Amino acid sequence: MTRFGYTLMTEQSGPRELVGYARAAEDAGFDFEVSSDHYSPWLMSQGHAPYAWSVLGAVAQATERVGLMTYVTCPTMRYHPAVVAQKAATMQLLSDGRFTLGVGSGENLNEHVVGRAWPSVDVRQNMLAEAVQIIRALHTGELTTFGGKYFRVDSARIWDAPDGGVPIGIAVSGEDSIDLFAPLGDHMIAVQPDAGLVSGWDAARAGSAAGSRKIGQVPISWGPDRDAAIDRAHEQFRWFGGGWAVNSDLPTPAGFAAASRFVRREDVASSIACGPDLDALAASVQPYLEAGFTDIALVQVGDELQQRFLDEAAGPLLERLRSLAAD
Repeated sequence: MTRFGYTLMTEQSGPRELVGYARAAEDAGFDFEVSSDHYSPWLMSQGHAPYAWSVLGAVAQATERVGLMTYVTCPTMRYHPAVVAQKAATMQLLSDGRFTLGVGSGENLNEHVVGRAWPSVDVRQNMLAEAVQIIRALHTGELTTFGGKYFRVDSARIWDAPDGGVPIGIAVSGEDSIDLFAPLGDHMIAVQPDAGLVSGWDAARAGSAAGSRKIGQVPISWGPDRDAAIDRAHEQFRWFGGGWAVNSDLPTPAGFAAASRFVRREDVASSIACGPDLDALAASVQPYLEAGFTDIALVQVGDELQQRFLDEAAGPLLERLRSLAAD
């Protein structure tokens, strides 16, 4: 059965608002909730970047049923993997086993703030692989010492370690990353509805693919006025059109503004479903269903209509999505 999630966008809402939205999303019927983990928004017009882990800790207490997940955190530069291991273990205990640690190789936008040079993509991927190994070791609750190419851990132990550790989802983008991460992760995360990623992930897990989730994310801009919904998406989400290869390397909101200055309203409207038509919004998720994704998180663009979306549109939209998934 396909699960549908709600995205807590830390770039477009403040921390108290996000906790309220999380509670409302559970009430609306979403199956899980994912949180971005940014130090900066992509664009100044978004205007927020609270600490995702504090928000998630509060959300764990404000909700009872929904799964929770980082989508995604980078455990290599801004955070040392030993610190991420501790945070994830605590979240799993606070949420009574509802937490999944979603990790990725990061974006310069968030990681450059600690003053380290931004590595090439192959180095970032290898750093992530080493970080996951450290997190796995620490989640056993055993005393851990590790000396790798990128990280050292000296006599560390997670004293409050959940039984069985924490499930880990890893962001992938192609064959090389699948080959590297499928043996290390429990679940696959991807930002494109590519059936080849799904089949490649399952094949690379060599018989252990049962129960492995394939988790994607789709932006929408619901609103009673389609033109206003397009304007909102263009103002706050035009960075989306740059593609991951560009977006992962830009260092500041000013850089994203410059890179997206020629993105037109019609470009955004053609890539993000906008307006009040719930059937059209649901249809924008179809490529992920056809590609075989098991979990799809929605992003409602903008803060101003977030609560209204959850109160008025989320329930009927979920009904349409579940009907599509059942066909």
